Amino acid sequence: MTPEQYNLLYAIYAWTNALVVIMAGFLIDKLGNRFGVFLFSFLTVLGSSVFALGSHFKGTQYLLPLMLTGRLLFGSGNGSLTIVQNRMTAFWFKGKELALAFGLTLAFSRLGSVLNFFLTHSFENRFGIQWTLWGGTFLCVLGFFSAITVSTLDKVGMKQLGMDDIILEESKKVHVKDVRRLPLRYWLLVLTIMFFYNGVFPFVADASKFIQDKYTGYSQQQASYIAGAVYDSSLVLSAAVGILIDFVGLRGVFAVACAVLTLPVFALLAFTFVPPLVSTIWLGVTYSFAAASMWPSIPLVVPQATLGTAMGLATSIQMIGIGISNLVVGQILGTKSSDVKIPVWRWQQMMIFMLANTICCIITSVILNIVDRRKDGILNKLTKRTGRPDQASDDPSETSPLLGNPDQSRTIN
Repeated sequence: MTPEQYNLLYAIYAWTNALVVIMAGFLIDKLGNRFGVFLFSFLTVLGSSVFALGSHFKGTQYLLPLMLTGRLLFGSGNGSLTIVQNRMTAFWFKGKELALAFGLTLAFSRLGSVLNFFLTHSFENRFGIQWTLWGGTFLCVLGFFSAITVSTLDKVGMKQLGMDDIILEESKKVHVKDVRRLPLRYWLLVLTIMFFYNGVFPFVADASKFIQDKYTGYSQQQASYIAGAVYDSSLVLSAAVGILIDFVGLRGVFAVACAVLTLPVFALLAFTFVPPLVSTIWLGVTYSFAAASMWPSIPLVVPQATLGTAMGLATSIQMIGIGISNLVVGQILGTKSSDVKIPVWRWQQMMIFMLANTICCIITSVILNIVDRRKDGILNKLTKRTGRPDQASDDPSETSPLLGNPDQSRTIN
């Protein structure tokens, strides 16, 4: 499989997310979390199964179509499942330890990525690629049963609070046209997230190959471990960063800071021979702060009733950006064989492209802070230090068009 085809597997996952998650978010708002968690976790199992099946057709014309189909199905389920997860997390932790809750879900997500970097290569050497892929399918099956458990707990909790009927009534008010009324701060948050992730995910996808091509003395396994340090750092720091942001607030300030501090990462990779582990750990730290400050900010600027739609649209735009970035990176690297050493100047161009995305992230995050300050400053309010927990925006122009009754929106938040 050529590097271009390899990047296409990432790209189709991103493009599928971009197309599916918008409707998925709307369906979750209309039909509820329990519907979404069952359907989308099932799609991840189906997609991983088809992808693993494709490995049995190596050397035939069916290999790439089957694997692309598997990635398409997996992307349809996995991206949408993340929306359900974020929606449920926002509902149960809004006004409390919201950043910590998002940080913990990110930590467990990154744990899977870390285990992938550390174990997959060894597992594949011992059992072969086919059994490795079927092992991934088995993990998706475990995730399916975990999703059913979470759905049950959510149902029990709703009944105990007596909120089933309230949520059902609010879901009837959700319409596609509500997207037009999402506030400016939401769109700036989405663009900030997109530009930041454009620099992280495409880099991690090719980091192992980059390390072997530019630096001397690294085996494939060592290079994979160093690339995985991005997720290692995130795994270790996510909970602590979430606690810090819940305590301090200042989400908008953190968004700007983590974007600015990411600039040196790609500069070091592009123009120096500083050991790559420094850069990957550094990127993991800024990634942890970005995830804990940006994503939990969305529930603060949009109402709960349309949160699924808002999260779906944000994920869609993010994945469009990542998909485009993967295609651009594939064109920059240019080689037709994964075994051919890619010239350092091509890797340098790739890092400059990452730098450009980071600069765009800085610009949008600065504008976000300016707009937030002119509104109610919800993103940069001090929280527990001042004794005032984060709450949804009180500006009627931000919430009323979506729910019709601002007071009622507070009862479901």
